[in-house]
Amino acid sequence: MDEVVEAVEKAKKEWDEAYAKTQEHIKAIENYGKSREEKEKSSNSLQRLNGLAQDGLNLLNSLHLKLDLLAPQLPTSDQVQSTQSLLQSWKKECNNLRLSLRNANLQAKANMRKAAQEERELLLGGGEESTIRRRNLQTKAGMTSAAESITESLRRTRQLMVQEVERNASTLMTFDESAGVLRKAESEYKGHRSLLMRTRNLLSTMQRQDIIDRVILVLGLILFSCAVLYVVSKRIGLLKLQRQVTAAIKAGMARQPEIRPGAAEDGVNLAQVYRDNAAPNMEVPLQRPMHDEL
Repeated sequence: MDEVVEAVEKAKKEWDEAYAKTQEHIKAIENYGKSREEKEKSSNSLQRLNGLAQDGLNLLNSLHLKLDLLAPQLPTSDQVQSTQSLLQSWKKECNNLRLSLRNANLQAKANMRKAAQEERELLLGGGEESTIRRRNLQTKAGMTSAAESITESLRRTRQLMVQEVERNASTLMTFDESAGVLRKAESEYKGHRSLLMRTRNLLSTMQRQDIIDRVILVLGLILFSCAVLYVVSKRIGLLKLQRQVTAAIKAGMARQPEIRPGAAEDGVNLAQVYRDNAAPNMEVPLQRPMHDEL
């Protein structure tokens, strides 16, 4: 069986016992002082009986609180609902017990007034019986007052112990909740720690990749600049060669002879003149082939 179910059953059993005892104390309070013989035979005073009844009510309240804390922890919803309904019935029974205790105290006071009236009539009657009665009353009054003071002190001590136990229980529950919160925070911290480590590794990889990209860009720019310089240098050499060829051609054309009008009558051989005055054949030095480098 589950521990929670066992605790609930134990609380129910304790409730039944405490409820029966509280009812007995309330019944004793109600019958207190009805007759002189019963008052003499009774070992508990009215104040003690009220203290016992109050202790029973406090125990019932603590059991009600305990069951209220255990109800949400039950394994099935049917058990939770039945426990909630049981809590409602317990609450009504506690209220009925308080009302019964109040009525019992009123009845006890009425009985005590009636008994005191009878005692007064008996004491005022005179005789040996009344004298013995006075002495017994004085002795019993002293003993009763001493017993009541001791009982009240013990009851206060017990009440303080019950309160201290409840305070310690609530402190332990708070400690358990704090420990659960700390464990949850630790697990979340571990999860965030692994995430931070992965993020740090990714940042390191991105930094290395950034450095590699910069080196590649610088190398590419250097290679491109070298290629541009090479092409430009080649182009400048070809332009110089072209200018030299153009200048040579212009110089050859400037040396061609002019035909005079009377050259035919003089019988001058034009072909020979042209051949003699022709510019020498200039061969262009072509040590290297001419082609486009681009």
